[in-house]
Amino acid sequence: MSTTTNFKRIALVAVAALGMGVLSSAPSQAAFSGTAGSQLTLAVTNGTGSLEGAKSDSTTAGVVTVSALALVNTDSYTITSSKKSWPALTTGALTPDLLFNLRDTTTSTGASFAKNTASGAALRLGSLFTDSATSVNAIADGVGGSQYVNSAWYAYQESSTGTDRIAGTYVYTIIVTPMPGSGTAQTIDLTITVAALASSSLVANSAFSSVFMGTSTANTSDAAVSVLATSSDTPRAYLTVKLRNASGVTDGAAARESVTITTTIGQVGTSTNRGRSVVLKYDPTGGATEVDYNIYSDGTAGTGTITVSTPSVTFPTKSITFYAAKPATLVASVATPNLRVGTNADAVRVTAKDANGNLWGGALYAYASTAADALIAGSNATPVLCTWDADDGRHECGIAGTLAGTAKIKVMNYSTVALGTAADLVTAGSMVTSNEVSVVVNSNPVASFKLSFDKATYAPNERARIYVTPVDSAGKELAVTTTTNLLAAGGITTASQLSFGPAGTTQADSLTAVSITTVANSSATTGAKAGSAVYTVFMPASGGTVTITATGGSSLPLAAQVAVTASATVTDSGAAALAAVNALATTVASLRTLITTLTNLVLKIQKKVKA
Repeated sequence: MSTTTNFKRIALVAVAALGMGVLSSAPSQAAFSGTAGSQLTLAVTNGTGSLEGAKSDSTTAGVVTVSALALVNTDSYTITSSKKSWPALTTGALTPDLLFNLRDTTTSTGASFAKNTASGAALRLGSLFTDSATSVNAIADGVGGSQYVNSAWYAYQESSTGTDRIAGTYVYTIIVTPMPGSGTAQTIDLTITVAALASSSLVANSAFSSVFMGTSTANTSDAAVSVLATSSDTPRAYLTVKLRNASGVTDGAAARESVTITTTIGQVGTSTNRGRSVVLKYDPTGGATEVDYNIYSDGTAGTGTITVSTPSVTFPTKSITFYAAKPATLVASVATPNLRVGTNADAVRVTAKDANGNLWGGALYAYASTAADALIAGSNATPVLCTWDADDGRHECGIAGTLAGTAKIKVMNYSTVALGTAADLVTAGSMVTSNEVSVVVNSNPVASFKLSFDKATYAPNERARIYVTPVDSAGKELAVTTTTNLLAAGGITTASQLSFGPAGTTQADSLTAVSITTVANSSATTGAKAGSAVYTVFMPASGGTVTITATGGSSLPLAAQVAVTASATVTDSGAAALAAVNALATTVASLRTLITTLTNLVLKIQKKVKA
């Protein structure tokens, strides 16, 4: 007998025996020991499966364990399975067969190794057998002795094709049948659970789902929304909801959960189902990748808080302002101090609020205060509609310059003064006007330029801004313009060592440009200055005076083609500290001198008193 056949005292033989029936020449007295009907003991561990790549193997298989006491070496059993239940499909379920794979065997004694009774080939652990009649021979000690036999089998689904299975629960009945005369057939159920693909999950995931609010549909980011509070059946704004599952699918409708929306002011929902709190269906249609839900005004003014949630995800709250029918205050300011002849967008800005202090986003109109002003700002002889800027919470009014000069402008909530006055006859105080602001129209040509820093003193390495400002012959700043060759070759120069910014990064602007484009509006965020071109630089690391120089270019009159300079100071922290120490030392020396003088004076007084 070979070493291989000495592998186990008692072994099991498994064969693919479709139609084979039972093992041959079994003696009538052969029988598994035990009470009638329970000679074989069965146990199962349920398994799982996956649709990913149609994978199903021993790593996720169920396990069937068969235990018995074999009285003779001819005792045997057949293990088979029968499909019991499975996930239903409208077109009929696909129920894959169950495969068996010998995992291990144990016996009480023995040295013989069984062979496949059909082919004579040796049984090997891991051998694969299809469903139906798999025959197992429980061999005793070779001379007729009895022994305990235990065999464990992997049981898993056939997954050679991706269409064999769908997600769900499959139940198989395992049937273990002893050979005729050796016992009674035993059954036990084994369950294989196949998980759904992550990409087909209907559960929403917070990392990949989103809600955005805006005044249009299909929003991809949040907007600051301020809408009229007057009751309307037309949506004032929209919530764009995208539900995605944990697979991170970014297109299509990858999740399905009910959507609960509530608001403290106004109404939310659809044209047929809306209110302060609603539960709505999420069901993108027509190839859409999101669902838009409506926000309605119901006549209540104020700031509303909107919450959106699903059974799996709660989104950050949204805020919407419902403003009253008319503004309470209009505060105007000049955004573009120097206008050109022609169109000037965003020349005057207005902050409008209602009686509750909420930003008011209704229609406003800019107009010239008098007929004389209208000659300079001609387009405003008839009020011009301003633009509501939701992101910045303000109205922006364009002014059309006609003649050089200064014009006074106001803003109101009616398209004509006459209309506002007529409305006052019906509703007292319905017309609201802003404060009066002055705009300047300057049509003069460029005569020279100014050079300046944004501050007089800087710390070492501090960011600084340099302004180049074209001016007319009277030294007045001009409207936004591009001037070719405003500066001579080389642009702006300096003998100081300007740095490139923190940690050696190149954040400073080049100063070599000779053609200059100015901006219309100032900005505290970017450092832009109306009527100027701006350059960002970083001051030297050491203290001292930084002087910059630029020479007028060929576009200027000869008298202006001269060098222009500007200076700023960089404080030296070390020098300042030394100066402070020196000052303190001087003060201490002065105090010592004073104390000495006072001491001498006291001594003289004491001597005179004793005398």
